[in-house]
Amino acid sequence: MVCLRSPDRGKPLTVCHPKNAGGPTGHCLLVMKLPNKQHHSSENGDGSDLPPPFRNPFVHELRFTPLEKIRIGVMTVTVFPVRLFFAVLLMLMAWPFAFAASLGRSELAVETETWWRRICDIALKVIMRAMWFCGGFHWVTVKGEPAPPSQAPILTLAPHSSYFDAIPITMTMASIVMKTESKNIPVWGTLIKFIRPVFVSRSDQDSRKKTVEEIKRRAQAGGEWPQIMIFPEGTCTNRSCLITFKPGAFIPAVPVQPVVLRYPNKLDTITWTWQGPGAFEILWLTLCQFHNPIEIEYLPLYTPSEEEKNNPALFANNVRRIMAKALELPITDLSFDDCQLSLAKGPLRVPSNSSLLQFNRLARRLGLRAGTTDTVLQQQASKARKLWGYRLGLGDFAQYLNLPVTDMLTELHSLLNQHGDGQIDVREYVIALSVACQPSKAMDTLRLAFGMYEAKEDGAIVEKDLASILRTALGVAEVDVTELFSAIDTLDAGKITHDDFCRFVEQHPDFAQEYLLSSRTTPSTPHTAPLVNGFSVDHYDIEEQTCSLPGQKRKED
Repeated sequence: MVCLRSPDRGKPLTVCHPKNAGGPTGHCLLVMKLPNKQHHSSENGDGSDLPPPFRNPFVHELRFTPLEKIRIGVMTVTVFPVRLFFAVLLMLMAWPFAFAASLGRSELAVETETWWRRICDIALKVIMRAMWFCGGFHWVTVKGEPAPPSQAPILTLAPHSSYFDAIPITMTMASIVMKTESKNIPVWGTLIKFIRPVFVSRSDQDSRKKTVEEIKRRAQAGGEWPQIMIFPEGTCTNRSCLITFKPGAFIPAVPVQPVVLRYPNKLDTITWTWQGPGAFEILWLTLCQFHNPIEIEYLPLYTPSEEEKNNPALFANNVRRIMAKALELPITDLSFDDCQLSLAKGPLRVPSNSSLLQFNRLARRLGLRAGTTDTVLQQQASKARKLWGYRLGLGDFAQYLNLPVTDMLTELHSLLNQHGDGQIDVREYVIALSVACQPSKAMDTLRLAFGMYEAKEDGAIVEKDLASILRTALGVAEVDVTELFSAIDTLDAGKITHDDFCRFVEQHPDFAQEYLLSSRTTPSTPHTAPLVNGFSVDHYDIEEQTCSLPGQKRKED
């Protein structure tokens, strides 16, 4: 049950979850009530008018009450060191069993199971279960019936949110996909090699192709190999939704068994995602909890149709829908590649409720990002400057982009339609495209924006122009720049230049947080598409064009 405030048609609604409100992870979300607009119906056919709200899946914030802080402090000096000691001790105890069972193994064939290897397997499962017990995972609830390798050679697990997701792996000793470098880590590398993982080498350009071929070879071996557990999301999220599934687990075109994970603890110290507590902090906070519940549910076997066998993306999308329904979570077309916007550093850090994430998805699917270099952005800016004073309807916008009018282009146009009049300022499109294509180069985007808005006679912009630039660059509906503009305009001239702005940024590198994002912004929501916090809910498109993320290594599988 949710509480909806501000019921005026066309205005934002505040959605609060009562069981979380005011709690350590309680949150309220803004949802736009769309006037006279048909929304997507739920799969249950309940005809819900509002899409389910959810947060940025790549952000996790922890808030503690005073009592919780006291409890964590006491547990830190009492229980935590004891739990950590026994967890490390048990891992060391597991090493000789894993080492013995791995002797004489071939990476290309499965050896005959002997009695001593069976004993090692049982001993390792017992030791690892004891290790998790020492960490506070006293009871592991397992629902459903696990299928044997001959029926389900691949298990797809979601949502992926933490390294504690290794619990079902240690319970089954199923194979996983791991970096080649992992097998060289002392102790841990031996334990990893025992479960016969599929190794991926970052130094080998053909590694991805070889990995897919190896997964296919094992999956089509008729149950000869251990099952392969794969997290198809490819990265850790905060479990608020299911992001796009990567197709690797579905390319072999064999039956898969979906497995869903739940951590129904009141204080979420489990989640380890891109913005939030680090790895050791998560370990410390989790070991400082009295009990850490976990639920593992095996869903019915999913056998792909002929169409799904020929289309791994469709196969992945349909499995994701089944898992989302079991979890009662929304799905989103956001993927690992979209988190670069959330992680970008610089003076303009994209807020967690920014609609730029949605813009990025649409621009990528429309092919607007492909080949968009600095030169192309400059050309787009020059073209947009010539349209100064003109606002484009959907047809004119399609002609400007040389694209046909489609539902996806309509959605993009609606996202930029700030005034709800069916007209957009194409300069705002260029700014948003620049942020999406080069999120770590905020100053380059701002220089491009100033060039489109500045007056010809003196190269200056006024306060209204600065508001439009920063509102679009942050992906929010409204932003108050009065205080910021006054701070930059020291001569009280009523206008500023790009040089004035750059000098101010050098002195105030966190100006956005200081002047703009301290409870002043409202999330941007389009007028004709059901969006929540800039995310698209329950879209049916399955084609996914991905781009590489430089320097992103932390939580990608």
